[in-house]
Amino acid sequence: MSAPSAPKNTPRVTEREARQVAEAAREQDWHKPSFAKELFLGRFRLDLIHPHPLPPADDVRRGEAFLARLREFCETRIDGALIEREARIPDEVIRGLKELGALGMKIDPKYGGLGLTQVYYNKALSLVGSVSPAIGALLSAHQSIGVPQPLKLFGSQEQKDTFLPRLARTDISAFLLTEPDVGSDPARLATSAVPDGPDYVLDGVKLWTTNGVVADLLVVMARVPRSEGHKGGITAFVVEADSPGITVEHRNAFMGLRGLENGVTRFHRVRVPAANRIGPEGAGLKIALTTLNTGRLSLPAMCVGAGKWCLKIAREWSAAREQWGRPVARHEAVGAKISFIAATTFALEAVVDLSSQMADESRNDIRIEAALAKLYGSEMGCLMADELVQIRGGRGFETAESLAARGERAVAAEQLLRDLRINRIFEGSTEIMHLMIAREAVDAHLKVAGDIIDPDKPLSAKAKAGANAAGFYARWLPRLVTGPGQLPRTYAEFHPPGHPDLSAHLRYVERSSRRLARSTFYAMSRWQGRMETKQGFLGRIVDIGAELFAMSAACVRAELLRSSDEHGREAYRLADVFCHQSRIRVEELFTRLWSNTDDLDRRLVDGILSGAYGWLEEGVIDPSGDGPWIADATPGPSARENVHRTIG
Repeated sequence: MSAPSAPKNTPRVTEREARQVAEAAREQDWHKPSFAKELFLGRFRLDLIHPHPLPPADDVRRGEAFLARLREFCETRIDGALIEREARIPDEVIRGLKELGALGMKIDPKYGGLGLTQVYYNKALSLVGSVSPAIGALLSAHQSIGVPQPLKLFGSQEQKDTFLPRLARTDISAFLLTEPDVGSDPARLATSAVPDGPDYVLDGVKLWTTNGVVADLLVVMARVPRSEGHKGGITAFVVEADSPGITVEHRNAFMGLRGLENGVTRFHRVRVPAANRIGPEGAGLKIALTTLNTGRLSLPAMCVGAGKWCLKIAREWSAAREQWGRPVARHEAVGAKISFIAATTFALEAVVDLSSQMADESRNDIRIEAALAKLYGSEMGCLMADELVQIRGGRGFETAESLAARGERAVAAEQLLRDLRINRIFEGSTEIMHLMIAREAVDAHLKVAGDIIDPDKPLSAKAKAGANAAGFYARWLPRLVTGPGQLPRTYAEFHPPGHPDLSAHLRYVERSSRRLARSTFYAMSRWQGRMETKQGFLGRIVDIGAELFAMSAACVRAELLRSSDEHGREAYRLADVFCHQSRIRVEELFTRLWSNTDDLDRRLVDGILSGAYGWLEEGVIDPSGDGPWIADATPGPSARENVHRTIG
């Protein structure tokens, strides 16, 4: 008999209710300018990113000093092959990272941390992730989304004084939101936190708890029921991982990141003091999303490190390997792949560094920029790793251990491909990122015209919205017709003598930004309330915006390097090649906005789900095991051994 496929206490919500929960958790207002938001509105605000912002000299000094210490540690104390082979980070390595201060990279020095900027925190993750992606994931989960960041943004002074010194030096943290039957739809969150005197009592099961197997402190999202004196709603708590009633029931194993301490955690009658609640009741999702605004930058930072390694291996291998009388790099089919890896690595580093520096300065709202960086970095990182495997041929498919055993260099290309694949799912899948960014991109339209397409709004509200929309679009639409991208000398400072002409690419970005905004407006006019169902269209809109952002960042970074005499000529060439490659992708995406198979795909899927194509599945044997698609996560005491372990 198969077990139930969902927790018995999972809330049943409609599609509309789920959207309302997600909408309520959004930051509703824009108090600071946003380059990416303006880009989607057809306004190319180059002044928001150029000249490229720079960190203060003292931040650079401290950051570079730590990177030097971290590099020595990585080279002498970390054995990435051992971690891959044994599927575990040695305890002595984690203790060494604690002694180095790596747990407190982003924590203020007054609490015992290093106080690094976002720029140098990301550089550190890029460095350590290149030797062991599992360690990069451990440090990122601890600081980017774990307990330190929510406390920094929303914690009380008492909470900061109590927990941050521990988190800076000794305690590992984890972030627990996902449940067996709840992923990116938090409206169905089942874990409960019931008020009981001075405490809350937690019951429920959390899945994919990165760091949860070894964590000392947890940030847990749980639903507080509404009652007298309690607003209720999804709420964030800091929980001691060794509290009675907490059981780590399983350590998960994955296709990549074999050293990841990720598991299933059950809460049964776990008492948490009310003093450990972060923010008010009902603010949990807003806290989680705000934390991710900058926390998402850690994944693309590690993709930058992966791209740099891919380029190094591709260059060295392609120069040594000969086919038909010359190095394979000299064959156009292979050379094009190397060019793609080099140009994309340069652009991705430009995106991450620019977004990180803007986060440090706090002059701009970077919620869209960080999301675009995560989306673009995770997708491009996988493509670069896949191209490296192809360049290496059969050796790319062979494990590093096997290569070494037969006397060749142990190049873990296949491992990188496996390790990077999760980034397209971690911290918001590509599909969810598309929808989230699209929602932010059309925010201005919904604020003036949203009531028109809302079926629940009365006619009076629709009439008022219509008047507001008429005024907004009367001012906005004419600006989308012409712009500086049509003037041949615009952005002339990006065409210095003897360098490729990047000004032409920036003019293309400006023109494409207006074209993107026109396409979005036309789609909203055409589909109105059905716009949210056009996920294929929205995904392409976002992908175009990501490419335009990456082109802008690459050009601005190239000019920064040229003006500071740091490989400026080479940087200009890399940016030029990237922009040419990106423009081809952008044009294809524009074409696919209106010429695609979305409707055909939808009808075919309807038939597949109805069973009309069951005959197509005949002729194979399904080797999958028995069991439910989703494990039963009904609250109650654990019947399993606790596999949680503490690293002293």
